[in-house]
Amino acid sequence: MIEASFFERDPLSCARELVGTKLVWGECAGIVVETEAYLSENDEACHTFVRPSTRAFLARNKPGTAYIYLNYGVHWMLNALAKGDGGAGFVLIRALEPIAGLELMRARRGVEEVRKLCSGPGKLTQALQITRADDERDLCADAAHRFYHREHGAVEIVADERIGITKSADLPWRFTLRGSPFVSVPVRKASACR
Repeated sequence: MIEASFFERDPLSCARELVGTKLVWGECAGIVVETEAYLSENDEACHTFVRPSTRAFLARNKPGTAYIYLNYGVHWMLNALAKGDGGAGFVLIRALEPIAGLELMRARRGVEEVRKLCSGPGKLTQALQITRADDERDLCADAAHRFYHREHGAVEIVADERIGITKSADLPWRFTLRGSPFVSVPVRKASACR
């Protein structure tokens, strides 16, 4: 299981290293294949840039806490709080490769094709039934709602520009599992990560 100490670092490191881990959410689970990092300082795309409530969330919560918000009034978004010596911010979980609870995910999403179940941040929260009620959940305390270390060691990760934002969009802070067909959008400007 991934402990809170994993999130006691900067969001970029956490976002890279969450790729390839397993996210378990109740009866469902998937391999994280896509993340994005958002920094609390000098990142115009991060909620802390314009929302005092998000700055308060960051101040009162410990690393590894879930930050859930409604995007465009339609989709819930799952983020993990990261904060340590290298800075603070959030890791948006953008896509999963479903591995458990597929029938439940299919029923929640109303789609059959496995690649369409969790291939985007709104899709995965719908498939896992993540809502505002999960905001401030400790993602390091409950075995049924947390991340687990990679089972197969090192994975090849690709960095790319973030998606769906207009400010600070050129930063290569989107991380994907190389070659995964489960990502939300194909990689556009790939560069290898270590």
